[in-house]
Amino acid sequence: MAGDTVSIPEKSEPISARSRRRDLAELIAAYGLILLVLWTPLPWQKLLWWVAVIAIAAMVSRSFIGLKAMGLSGDNFFRSLWVVGLALLGTVAAFAFAYTQHTLQLPGSPVVFFESYVGYALWAFGQQFLLQCFFLPRFLRLLPSAKLAAVVAAAIFAVAHLPNPILGAVTLFWGFAACLLFVKYRNLYTLAVTHAILGITIGLTVPGPVDHNMRVGLGYLTYAHTHRTVSSAKP
Repeated sequence: MAGDTVSIPEKSEPISARSRRRDLAELIAAYGLILLVLWTPLPWQKLLWWVAVIAIAAMVSRSFIGLKAMGLSGDNFFRSLWVVGLALLGTVAAFAFAYTQHTLQLPGSPVVFFESYVGYALWAFGQQFLLQCFFLPRFLRLLPSAKLAAVVAAAIFAVAHLPNPILGAVTLFWGFAACLLFVKYRNLYTLAVTHAILGITIGLTVPGPVDHNMRVGLGYLTYAHTHRTVSSAKP
């Protein structure tokens, strides 16, 4: 029934050995493709990105579990909206601290803000979809409890954000919380909005040289190399 919360199961539903092997194979294939995209240089990265998108979309389509189970039906949206409110309170605190440290980087206008972050907001939704609609359901079927599934899903989510130490730490905490919240409320929208708020807050309060403009994988390392090269070239 719409509006009811979904309790966290202590045990995952039993599945056949064949289904377990298929889930495990899909987890390895999808995560391997994601890491390959993150650590492959341009221009090959763009090609691999499309390969990963098509492959994961095919796996999601083949094992489609329904809009409600995937958190896309809108159920419990208002009941879980407190998560967004909590993120906004965190944003206010982060802005206040960044202002005292002279690291607050607000865009010059709403138009600039929209142009700078609309793409990131969409990518935040994509990341939450991957975490909650692809990885978490498979871990829930493979592992004995929802909490353990949330821990493992959060861990691989954080590893994908390395070697960025800030994003690695934030995504480990957020990934675990988001998985438990998803199992309880089954609403992807509030989690995606919260993810976007947290990411944009980091982007506006943490200087680029500190978090390498929120890059991960090979992009994090190439940012450092580029930054050193530009700095050494200055008179």
